[in-house]
Amino acid sequence: MAHISNVRTSAVGHPVINANAIAALKAKEKNSTQHPVAPRALAGLHGHSPRHNGLLAALPEADYERLLPHLEFVEMPFGTTICEAGEQMQHVYFLTSSIVSLLYETADGASSETAVIGYEGVVGHDVFMGGGASLNRAFIKSAGYGFRIKASLLTQEFARGGALQQLLLRFTQALFTQMAHTVACNRHHTIVQQLCRWLLLSLDRLQTNQISMTQDLIANMLGVRRESVTEAARKLQDEGLIHYSRGQITVVDRLGLEDHICECYASIKKVYEGLLPNT
Repeated sequence: MAHISNVRTSAVGHPVINANAIAALKAKEKNSTQHPVAPRALAGLHGHSPRHNGLLAALPEADYERLLPHLEFVEMPFGTTICEAGEQMQHVYFLTSSIVSLLYETADGASSETAVIGYEGVVGHDVFMGGGASLNRAFIKSAGYGFRIKASLLTQEFARGGALQQLLLRFTQALFTQMAHTVACNRHHTIVQQLCRWLLLSLDRLQTNQISMTQDLIANMLGVRRESVTEAARKLQDEGLIHYSRGQITVVDRLGLEDHICECYASIKKVYEGLLPNT
């Protein structure tokens, strides 16, 4: 499976480039069409650090230094699938500025988002929880960067116990809580409430008030008709809460959005704040 770039950081945070590995990776990507992910330009880390990920930032220094040589800096372009449902993940991804959507897909091609992961977490909980193949498709819904580690190495680190294991377990508990609330929200609450929850969960993981996403993709993630999303977005725009144009959503009034949400968003946010206090 073709993946991202082979840029590693040294213990002091500088990029270490393995030319042979990069040449091999580029040749592999050229001959592969599965999960195409553009190689990272070899221009350094531009200020990115593994500590920009909440889980890695919470690690004690000794544990962090042990992981650091195995972390690869990766570019994560919008629209890329990094893992299909039923696949065994070869890498686990600690996100820093990208957002990944976990999608559950039915046999007839319908799908809905079960959870969203950003800088507070990790993509690949199936690996260290011993579940084997992924239950969801992992889709990059907001471009950015992250750091990946080989699944086999993270499994070994998880088995050590200690701080990393506890952080990963706490994050997984928070993720399962988000999944449970998402299922309930999609079943019992209005499209406007669902859209507000979706927007706010995305904003919490971004450093901007803008989200690049078409209404078709939003409908696909919420598991509803596009017309329903159009109507809900128009209502929020008419109230001056968002501005929507050509696939770009700008949140104008966040507090106004919070007035429209159901209890699901607050419950999810509280769990993440409690379980991952450093994010």
